[in-house]
Amino acid sequence: MNTTKHFSLLVFVAAILTFNSCSSYKNIPYFQNVNRSVLTREDIQNFSPLTIQPSDILGISVSSLNPQAWSDSSYRATGYLVDQQGEIKLPLIGKVKVSGLTTPVVGEQIQKRLLSYLKEPSVNVRVLNFKISVIGDVARPDVYKIPSERITITEALSMAGDLNITAKRNNLLLVRETDGKREYITLDLTSASVFHSPYYYLRNNDMIYVEPDKSKYASVDGSYRTLSLLLSAASIITVILTSVL
Repeated sequence: MNTTKHFSLLVFVAAILTFNSCSSYKNIPYFQNVNRSVLTREDIQNFSPLTIQPSDILGISVSSLNPQAWSDSSYRATGYLVDQQGEIKLPLIGKVKVSGLTTPVVGEQIQKRLLSYLKEPSVNVRVLNFKISVIGDVARPDVYKIPSERITITEALSMAGDLNITAKRNNLLLVRETDGKREYITLDLTSASVFHSPYYYLRNNDMIYVEPDKSKYASVDGSYRTLSLLLSAASIITVILTSVL
């Protein structure tokens, strides 16, 4: 085989390896079908306020013209646990049904019931134990506490340091527990349709699992990865030599 044939063979092998690399890259970018050539605006229609669930811990702050009346009633600064019946027990007014309601609605209900005991009460309610978990092929898997009641899946992944290059971006698993039932939802970050998903906004105790692709395993065993590439190249060269000879 002359020098020209040797060169052609090397170019062919390099092209095959480059093609395989490029075909994998198409799965890496996020939101691939977003039209970036023009400015696009759209209404947000998939956001719904957080609703309280059993086992949530509510922080309740009350101010009034006679605040001592509330502070003398065994107010708990650590918060109030929502029991399995969806209720909390408060000073002065007793049990309050909160499950399935938003924190502003609960605040309004508590405020109305406190009118019999306090002068011009003002009530603020928030979920103290709002947290989400991010595990799998991300930079910083962890349980993250959320100070507000609004967080998106992209924000959660940013907190976790984003997906590693070896992560599957089109097969994220979201696990959610609501009203005693568990849901398993698959999300695709390579498509802009994720912005319209009813699961784009996360809820308390949501868990996100990021699945690694096969290259993650190969990268752990460097010798295995190198051997696979060499075998692939050798197979291609053998086929070419066989056809030439």
